[in-house]
Amino acid sequence: MHVRCPDRLPEDVFRQILEQLTELSPVVQALPPSAALVELKGALRYHGVGARRLGEMLRVRTISRLGVDVRVGIGPTITVAATASGRIRPPGGVLAVEPGDVAEWLGSLPVEALYGIGPRQAGILREYGVHTVGLLAAVPPATVQRLLGGRAGRLAADRARGIDPRPVVPRALPASAVVRCDFPRHTLDGATVRAALLDLVVRLGRLLRRRGQAVRGLTLTLRFAGGARWEKTRRLERPSAHDDDLRVPAYRLMDAAALQRGRLTGIELKGEDLVDAGQVAEQLSLDHAREARLAAEEVSDRIRDKFGPGVIGPAGTFRDVS
Repeated sequence: MHVRCPDRLPEDVFRQILEQLTELSPVVQALPPSAALVELKGALRYHGVGARRLGEMLRVRTISRLGVDVRVGIGPTITVAATASGRIRPPGGVLAVEPGDVAEWLGSLPVEALYGIGPRQAGILREYGVHTVGLLAAVPPATVQRLLGGRAGRLAADRARGIDPRPVVPRALPASAVVRCDFPRHTLDGATVRAALLDLVVRLGRLLRRRGQAVRGLTLTLRFAGGARWEKTRRLERPSAHDDDLRVPAYRLMDAAALQRGRLTGIELKGEDLVDAGQVAEQLSLDHAREARLAAEEVSDRIRDKFGPGVIGPAGTFRDVS
């Protein structure tokens, strides 16, 4: 089951909806800021009703208890359920796709309706005459990978065929993603501060990727000797958890602080407006340098997982900040 809530839902209300979901099933995966996944296999046996009925029960409860209607998509995989919820017009409804109907139902949809396909990807596919999910499923996977890129093309080809082995992973809604750096001595050195900020960017990106999340905004907080604080938030062009996308807005926030002779005691970088990374469509990029950096980032994450977080990183992060 994939549940979509109204956009810009207050976080406290979203948490209450998650509580309603746990009354149906103990396996709930929050997809902040306004969606969630629910594993229904055990819940069907426990409640003794069908999946559609559980979806209708959820709607009744959220409307009566919270005054919020939801869109509930039900299917045999995450992709099918999420695609189904996206086909429901607001304010709410329930759409269930039976396992035997997946190929026919997906095949008739416009290609941009498939969960995970972004506008740029859909535009590329349409340029090559791939207008529906059924046509996408008929294209050889190798061809889709050439059009959309390796990983994005592979996922698109599989999901168009109804292939999505991902399980629902129980996960509550994290309040935030925050990384900090405290200076042992008050510092005035701009290069030291910039090195510390770059290290925070790398740490925040890794934290987000391990959580399977992305951020829509960054907040930079600077702490000064004497207790003064400076704080500013900047929105990202699109949600991301990649160092490449977090570094530029973080640097711009630091530039906005216009530090001159301020004696810093610490820096905090906070990810705002968290979303599930699975909801962020992989966009086609013709920037080969960026693609190389993302590939290097993936390799670096594996090295850190095996040998520790401090063994690899940008050269600037190894500057002595003590």
